[in-house]
Amino acid sequence: MRISDMAKRIEPSLTRRLFDMAKAYDNVIDFTLGDPDYETPEYAKKAGCEAIMAGKTKYAANAGIAELRNVVSARIERETGIHYDPTSEIQISVGAMEGLFLTLCCLVNPGDEVIIPSPHWVNYRHMTQMLNGVPVLVDAKECDDFVIRPEAIREAVTDKTVAIILNTPNNPTGAVYDKDTIEQICKIAIEKDLVIIWDECYKSILFDGAKYTSILDFPGMKEHAVVINSCSKRYSMTGWRVGYLAGPAELVTNMPKLQENIAACVTVPSQYAAIKALSSDDTEPDRMRAGFERRRNVLVEGINSIDKLSVRSPKGTFYAMVNIQKTGMSSEEFAYALLEKEQVAVVPGITYGDACEGFVRMAFTMDENKITEGVNRIRRFVDAL
Repeated sequence: MRISDMAKRIEPSLTRRLFDMAKAYDNVIDFTLGDPDYETPEYAKKAGCEAIMAGKTKYAANAGIAELRNVVSARIERETGIHYDPTSEIQISVGAMEGLFLTLCCLVNPGDEVIIPSPHWVNYRHMTQMLNGVPVLVDAKECDDFVIRPEAIREAVTDKTVAIILNTPNNPTGAVYDKDTIEQICKIAIEKDLVIIWDECYKSILFDGAKYTSILDFPGMKEHAVVINSCSKRYSMTGWRVGYLAGPAELVTNMPKLQENIAACVTVPSQYAAIKALSSDDTEPDRMRAGFERRRNVLVEGINSIDKLSVRSPKGTFYAMVNIQKTGMSSEEFAYALLEKEQVAVVPGITYGDACEGFVRMAFTMDENKITEGVNRIRRFVDAL
């Protein structure tokens, strides 16, 4: 059997590899996947169950249930003041992940370049490669809190560039882009007629009283951006697989025909659960955010008390990039040895680009007691080096 070059070119991420390896241990503390341990809110679970019992289990429109598209449009307008037509500028997707892929499918021809600030979520790179596009990784530095410098973006733009992917709050670093940086990158996009693919999946998880800055806060960006989000992180609905995006009609109206050939539609009961979640103004997401902030504080304090390790306090998400350079180990060596000797699973930084060699990523999606135990095991491991 002949396997396609594309299938052979794409390799499993080290995130999943370490997650799978961790399953071999009985007493593992797993900091690998960004899968919150909080339950989906009861009102969303109830709405999904009621949809099933009411027989709402058939195919839906490729673009998503009209009611859900209306809810998404209304929510974006309420938060940003920008109106998107639910019929032509909103697409419901199988998680934000498929929304990103649909967007890239509509933008990237073979040889086209997509600028990706790095450290980066590895799927950005893989999706671009699957479409025979060229991912252009632009490194952000720890001394800049892993926020990319706009001049580095400008230097990376060529006549083959079609898009820039920005993710803030950021996976894997927890970095949050400041208003001035976003504004300068927006000006580059408008000047060069590029699309900014704006991944805001972690917008509800900001710390220290920070307020969210949207790409839509800047003039002209409705025409130059695709805004992508999901219910996964805000409502702890990772397994429900409901995402959504908003963008210019000339782009978004091409997506239903692609969806028809990829997944037909998002699971219908999940869409009804999303309607309820996105229509709600309850405080459950705020409770989860406060919990993640407490967990961040426990992790940061603990790691910074370990000789040879350090971590900058992430400003959002539930991820932290731990600097291990003083151990003299590569990120893969550190992660594999830590799992073997202390049954603690972390992700090698090299997963997220060369800029993160010398780091490991830790997801603080568990209660404080487990985080403390994990930190104690890491301390024991480092002390024994």
